Amino acid sequence: MRESKITRKTKETDVTVRINLDGTGVYDIKTGIGFFDHMLTALSKHSGIDLVVLTAGDLEVDAHHTVEDTGIVIGQALSEALGTAAITRYGSAFIPMDEALGFCSLDICNRPYLVFDAEFTSEKCGDFDTSLTEEFFRAVSVHGGITLHMKKMYGKNDHHAIEAMFKAFAYALKTAVKPSVSLLSTKGTL
Repeated sequence: MRESKITRKTKETDVTVRINLDGTGVYDIKTGIGFFDHMLTALSKHSGIDLVVLTAGDLEVDAHHTVEDTGIVIGQALSEALGTAAITRYGSAFIPMDEALGFCSLDICNRPYLVFDAEFTSEKCGDFDTSLTEEFFRAVSVHGGITLHMKKMYGKNDHHAIEAMFKAFAYALKTAVKPSVSLLSTKGTL
C-alpha cells in the first residue's frame, strides 16, 4: 500500500496529512484558509490521490506558517508513501483555466530544487496571500525530494493562474507517481 500519515506539531501549527497514492481523489481538507482549501481539493481531485489535510495554525498572525507547514507535511507524506519503489519519476503538464495557463514539470528524485516563475497582481485571493503559493511549493519540493519547475505562463486573474498551477502540479504528480517496472536511474538509486 502506497499510503502514509504524518503529523507535525509546533508552537505555530498542528498539521496531520494522510495520503493514498493509489486512491481516487477523495479528500478532506481543513486548513482554515478557504482559498488554500480550494487549491488542495483541486490537487487531490486532479491527481487522483486521496488526501486528508487537517491543519490548525496561528492564523491570528497570518497564513504563512499554516501554508508552509502544510506543504512540509504533504512533502513528507508523499516521500514516505513512495518509499523506494520504482515509479515513473517524471511528469509535466500545461493546464489552462479560462484566460490563464499554468505549467509544471517535476522529477521525484530525492534532489529537491524549486524553480518558481510567477508574478501575481493581487496580494490576496480571498484570505490567501498569493506570495504563499511559492512558499507552499518550496516546502513540498524540499520535503518531498522533488525537483519542481512551476510557471505562470500567463493570466490576468490570479485565482485562475494559481489554480492552473496547482492543477498542473496535480497532473504532473499523477504521472510521476505511477509504478514503473524498473528504477529509472542509471545510478541504480534515486
